[in-house]
Amino acid sequence: MTGRTHDLAAFTALSFVAVLHPLSPMSLSTLLLCLLANQIGGIAPDIDQPTAPFWHNIAAGKYAGKLFSALSGGHRFLTHSLLGLVGFAFGVRALLNVLHPIVPSADIGYVWWAFMIGMVSHLIMDSFTREGVPWLLPLPFKFGFPPVRRLRIVTGKKFESIILFPGIVVICAVLYATHYQVIVYFLKHNVS
Repeated sequence: MTGRTHDLAAFTALSFVAVLHPLSPMSLSTLLLCLLANQIGGIAPDIDQPTAPFWHNIAAGKYAGKLFSALSGGHRFLTHSLLGLVGFAFGVRALLNVLHPIVPSADIGYVWWAFMIGMVSHLIMDSFTREGVPWLLPLPFKFGFPPVRRLRIVTGKKFESIILFPGIVVICAVLYATHYQVIVYFLKHNVS
């Protein structure tokens, strides 16, 4: 999937979870950090590509990206598995604990969950591509939906841009339209 599809899918998944599970009151900083963490989680598994935007934004990123890609087994290997998901879960939680003093009013539990929802949405979306995802790594099998590889989506091609992306927009719009009152009530009474 392309980055914009992953971004929208992560936001839609976060919105879906937030609408289905009543949230307790949170600070505005928590809400904003959740949105940011969700978007980062939505593209985090693709850090295994040396050409990922993340590597362009750090010193010596070109070399660090190549090294990380080699160490993680390349694209759609370790970072696209349950093992990688657990590694990210622990790593991001540790990072949030270190960064928490910078924004002490933020509930890092919510921020962590937002990141993880984004990351899981990435793995699910990539499961619909021709390449599939090695969910059960170290077992050497890539899983995809539908099981027939020819019927899966080719990243960046017409089906993704003409059918899938607009379809996710519609799903998100329907979600917000059907739960508008819940969302407005939450924002008015629970975000301070």
